[in-house]
Amino acid sequence: MIRDEQIERILERLEELERMMSEGAGGEDYVRLSKEYAELSPVAAGARALKDARREAVDLEELLADAAADDEMRELAEMEREDLAGRLPDLEATLRVLLLPKDAADEKNAILEIRAGTGGDEAALFAGDLMRMYQRYAEERAWKVELLSLSETDLGGIKEAVVQVAGKGAFARLKYESGVHRVQRVPETESGGRIHTSAATVAVLPEVEEIDVDIDENDLRVDTYRAQGAGGQHVNTTDSAVRITHEPTGIVVQCQDEKSQHKNRAKAMKILRARVYDAERLAQAEDRAETRRAQVGSGDRSERIRTYNFPQGRVTDHRINLTLYKLDRMLSGEAVDEVVDALVAHDQAERLAEADG
Repeated sequence: MIRDEQIERILERLEELERMMSEGAGGEDYVRLSKEYAELSPVAAGARALKDARREAVDLEELLADAAADDEMRELAEMEREDLAGRLPDLEATLRVLLLPKDAADEKNAILEIRAGTGGDEAALFAGDLMRMYQRYAEERAWKVELLSLSETDLGGIKEAVVQVAGKGAFARLKYESGVHRVQRVPETESGGRIHTSAATVAVLPEVEEIDVDIDENDLRVDTYRAQGAGGQHVNTTDSAVRITHEPTGIVVQCQDEKSQHKNRAKAMKILRARVYDAERLAQAEDRAETRRAQVGSGDRSERIRTYNFPQGRVTDHRINLTLYKLDRMLSGEAVDEVVDALVAHDQAERLAEADG
């Protein structure tokens, strides 16, 4: 149960932030205070709602205990008490969720990496389907998508694609997509009508600025080479493609989509910063709680998380045993929120149970 003192501390801190901001804090201090105020405001709203409901419950009990209260007032108070008894647990549950520790990366944009896995050409075609699914989902949420790197196959599939997704809540929601996505369907090239199983992997990283992660230029090995297309044909005749190796971690990023070497390097550095930051972030999370490794949203890229079954028109998320017979709406981006909402709720329930334990 959330204690009254805890509620008071939240409300007092919000008032303190309001006072400090109104007294003329400037520059970096104002930015820091504004950020904390924005994060604390919904928590304070939940705390105030619970505080008001508890005060109302006390007032009703006092009224019901008053021998001088007439029957009509008593009857109204009984009805209100019954209604309040139903609302109080919900208000407390809402505040408990709001008080859960936030992932510092949740407010960031996302770097989405999709790679064809086992299954050859069919896996690459499925990777392309996933890419389009996320693009349409981004459109649904009014997020902006920018292609950072793309490697296609001759049949129009995707060997690897890296995109930046910018917008409110982009990483917070897309992070649950990290893992192995499996497809079961009859390939167009299959004359016998047999169902094939293939896979693609998705990695979702928080986009970071230079100030978020310290990368020493001396730790980088930068190679340039001539860009090539899907079938090996030259895209251009200059060494515009860039490959950057971060030697301390062994992380390698390459980019060849722009004709300018400078632009390819800038895009490659954006991806590299995200990968280095993400590796540090996951390592810290593992240190803090080893049990979190198996949890939803842990970022484990080797875990099979979802199956898209075309013959049955179903999508199954294996982490929460959720099955939807909405494959078309999933691939069009419309039903993605339905799955993500369920994953968020499950994650919150797990973390609440962990906090209670």
